[in-house]
Amino acid sequence: MMKLLRWAGYGLGGILALALLAAGGVWLLSESTLNAGATAKPEHLAQPTAAQLADADRRAHVLGCFSCHGEGLRGNKMFDEPNVGTIWAPNLTRLAAHASDQQLAAAIRQGVSDEGEALFIMPSESFQHLSDQEVAALIAMVRGLPRGGRDVPHNVYGPIGRLGIVLGKFKTAPALVAEYSAQEPIRLGPQYDAGHRFAILYCSACHNADLSGKEVKPGDTAPDLTIVGAYDLPAFTKLLRTGVPAGGQKLNMMGPTARSDLSHMTDAEIAQLYAYLNARAQRLSR
Repeated sequence: MMKLLRWAGYGLGGILALALLAAGGVWLLSESTLNAGATAKPEHLAQPTAAQLADADRRAHVLGCFSCHGEGLRGNKMFDEPNVGTIWAPNLTRLAAHASDQQLAAAIRQGVSDEGEALFIMPSESFQHLSDQEVAALIAMVRGLPRGGRDVPHNVYGPIGRLGIVLGKFKTAPALVAEYSAQEPIRLGPQYDAGHRFAILYCSACHNADLSGKEVKPGDTAPDLTIVGAYDLPAFTKLLRTGVPAGGQKLNMMGPTARSDLSHMTDAEIAQLYAYLNARAQRLSR
C-alpha cells in the first residue's frame, strides 16, 4: 500500500512539474511576443483641409478614440477581464508632448508605438485606410487638446491572455494590419465606394476584414454584416444612433459602441454605409 501511495505521489509530482513547465513556457513565449520590437515604415502626411480640421473631433468620436482613450483622450482602462488581462489606452495629451507626427501616425495606421513596440487592441487594421490628410487632421486635433492627467499604468496579462497570445488568438496590431491588408470587403461598384470605406473604417475591426464576423473577445462574437439585409434604413439608423436592434434585445458590444461612437455619424454617412451593407447582403445571399 505504501509503495502504491509512493508511486501515486511520484505521478502527481510529475504532473505538477509538467504543468509548471508548460506555464513557464507560455510565459516565456508570450513575453517574447510582447517585448518583440516593431519597426514602423515612414509615414507620409498631407496638409488637411479646413473642413477636415473642423471635423476631426467628430471623426475621432466615430472612430472610437474617445471611447478607448477616455475623456479628453487622457487615458483609460479599455479592457479588464479576470485572468485575461488589463489593457490601458495611453494618455494621448501627454504622449503628444514628446512624440513626433511620424510616431503618432505610425501608432494610428501601423500599430507601432513611439517606443517601437507592437500595440494591442489598437484598431490599426482598420485605420491603415485613413488618408494622409485624415491622419494629419486627427494628429492636429490631439495636439490641440489641453495637456492633463497622468500616464496610465503598464498593461497586465493574465494566464488566459498569455495563452491566447501564444496560440495567436490575441494578435498584435501590426500582425492584424498585415492580415487585413490582404483582404477587404467585396466591392460593389463606385456608387457604393463611400459606404465600402465606412464599413472598413468603422466596422471591420469588430466584424472581420471581410465583414464575415469574428469573436472579438471570449464569449462575444460580432456577426456577419449580411444581417443588415434584414434592416431598412430607419431601423439601421436607430441601431447606430441608440444601439437598439430591430428585435429590441440588448447588445453587449454593439449597444455601447453605437451610443458612444457610431451615433456621431452624420445621416448621410449612415445612409451610405447602409446602402453598401444592404447591397452586400443581397449579393452574398444569392
